[in-house]
Amino acid sequence: MPELTLVQAINQALDQEMTRDERMVILGEDVGLNGGVFRVTEGLCEKHGTDRVVDTPLDESGIMGTSIGLAIAGMRPVPEIQFDGFLGPAYDQFVNHAGRMRTRTRGSITVPLTVRVPVGGGIHAPECHSDSPEAIYTHSAGIKVVMPSTPYDAKGLLLASIRDPDPVIFFEPKRVYRSFKEEVPEGDYTVEIGTAKVVAEGDDITVVTWGAPVFQCLKAMDELPEDVSVELIDLRTCWPIDVDTIAESVTKTGRCVIVHEAPLTAGLGAEISSLIQERCFLHLQAPVQRVAGFDTIMPYYKLEMEYLPEAPRIQKGIEECLAY
Repeated sequence: MPELTLVQAINQALDQEMTRDERMVILGEDVGLNGGVFRVTEGLCEKHGTDRVVDTPLDESGIMGTSIGLAIAGMRPVPEIQFDGFLGPAYDQFVNHAGRMRTRTRGSITVPLTVRVPVGGGIHAPECHSDSPEAIYTHSAGIKVVMPSTPYDAKGLLLASIRDPDPVIFFEPKRVYRSFKEEVPEGDYTVEIGTAKVVAEGDDITVVTWGAPVFQCLKAMDELPEDVSVELIDLRTCWPIDVDTIAESVTKTGRCVIVHEAPLTAGLGAEISSLIQERCFLHLQAPVQRVAGFDTIMPYYKLEMEYLPEAPRIQKGIEECLAY
């Protein structure tokens, strides 16, 4: 079984699905001959042709609107929005049309659309290139929100997303695009949307996270005393949220720390904290802690790593929750 990076796993999923399903098309800025700004679509234009891997103008609203029309007409479009901060111009089309079409037409029209978006910080990019807007789209009814952290999950979740009858926004944490490799099956498989993964089992405290912070959580766990047993949950899907897995874990441990890159206020961690309070109140031994980005715009690269929830801040959050 080959070992792949996140980029390679996503590329393989796109290639295999285009081969399997002639309805699938890719479109976006520089996705064709250049293979995308992060080279995620490299080689696909040469293999599948310029009529299926389409370079578009710099027009996110146009990319999204065209993709919605293609999906309604029976295609399986997979547009790329080049960076997370560029989603703004496409918001109206995606949320008000793609997300509402099934309800608006009482189920007669669906929008099988998967929007790929590199997301998050940690690569010293300029402004509007390092945001984490998953909470915005989690709050938008009719849209599934996926954010894998590993190559295996990325391939399986992307294939599941493309085959889903409804719109999915597929966030790719760019910080871990090439940071490590793991074994990824060459064949066809899917990972169920809406199912979290228990990365490490433990009894003393639950840590819930998703995307790139998974690896910072693992680093923080390595610095804790050996007798501290941490259960680490990778959410994988921000919506629908796997509440059952979280609640089962927190019921067992009685304590929880939630970690995410997005700003603290009204981040997805707040919703998860509320769900824990509703499901696990009588089992909690300490208030739920959140370790997140700060309530400010992502700073330029000199302060970027101070903004992100790195391992030392996560370790402190775990220790404070344990000491309560």
